Amino acid sequence: MPRQIFQLKVSLAGVRPPVWRRVLVPGGYTLDRLHRVLQHAMGWRDCHLHSFEIDGLQYGEPDPDGELALRDELDVRMDAVVGKGSRFRYTYDFGDWWEHDLVVEDACTADPDERYPSCLYGERACPPEGVGGPSGYAVLLAALADPAHREHRAMREWAGPGFDPDAYDATRATTLLRRFC
Repeated sequence: MPRQIFQLKVSLAGVRPPVWRRVLVPGGYTLDRLHRVLQHAMGWRDCHLHSFEIDGLQYGEPDPDGELALRDELDVRMDAVVGKGSRFRYTYDFGDWWEHDLVVEDACTADPDERYPSCLYGERACPPEGVGGPSGYAVLLAALADPAHREHRAMREWAGPGFDPDAYDATRATTLLRRFC
C-alpha cells in the first residue's frame, strides 16, 4: 500500500507578524515523531515539555507522577487521529506556552522519488527559547526594531547578533528534518 503524506500548515498562535511553516509528513508517523518534525521545522531546541490536543484529547509524554492526563504519543499514529481538513493544536513549553495551530491542508500518496519529511515553505524565525511567550516576543521585536528603545542593546545582546526575526531557511529545515526525524 502506498504511503500517505500529510501536508501540514503550522502557525505559531498569538505572534505578529505571523511565524508559520508548511511541511510534508508521512501519515504513519507517531505523534512523537511529529513532535520532532515540529521542533526542527519551527526552530525550537526541544528543551521543554509539549502536548498535542486533537478532538479534545491530550497526547504527549506520559507523566510518571500521573499529574498530567496524557495519552502516550508513542502509541498514536497521525493517520489514526487526523485526516485532510483536520485542525489540532501543539503546545510547546508550558512556561512560555507556545501554541501552534496545525491544519492538515492535504493528504496525498507519497512520491517514490521524494524523501520525507520535508519543509516546503515558511516565514520568519522562530522566537528564541525563554523569551517569555508571545508577549515577551513582542517586547523583543519592539526593542530590536528601535535602536532608541531603552532595552535595545540588552535585547540584541540576549538574542545574539545572528538573530534575524525575518529570516527563515526551509532548505536548512528540511536537512534537519531528514537527519533527525
